[in-house]
Amino acid sequence: MTQGVLFVHSAPRALCPHIEWAAGGAIGAQAKFDWSPQPAAPGMFRAEICWRAASGSGARIASALRGWEGVRYEVTEEPAPGVNGARWSHTPSLGLYHATTDVFGNIVVPEDIIRSALERSAGDATRMTEEMNKALGQAWDDELEPFRHAGEGAPVRWLTKVG
Repeated sequence: MTQGVLFVHSAPRALCPHIEWAAGGAIGAQAKFDWSPQPAAPGMFRAEICWRAASGSGARIASALRGWEGVRYEVTEEPAPGVNGARWSHTPSLGLYHATTDVFGNIVVPEDIIRSALERSAGDATRMTEEMNKALGQAWDDELEPFRHAGEGAPVRWLTKVG
């Protein structure tokens, strides 16, 4: 078992119950979110829910919500014994980003990604910075940051798989 958080940063009102159904269905639990208006995107709504379920559930949640029109979200999954943590970020303009995380929540960039970035940058420091920003999901962080700040202090519920 592990746990994590689903941050729905922005969603149209019409999709809110569908998001609850999809997230709950991904881990086999019933979900009821506390939706609130998203100040960073007038007319949109936001919610946060903590979840506890089997390792790999973060991927199931992220996949269940992937590609929905106008939905911005992040899913985190904490490491469990023998299993790395992970983070998924999704925006309508960028799609889905996935990264492995360590016990502190830091993104871990695999050796082959670093070697590829070194090769593509060919010694150009500016290009290397661009390559590493891609590997770290900087574009997703840049787009989601205003939505993260707008949600500070919002209520959080727990979603737990039973059994």
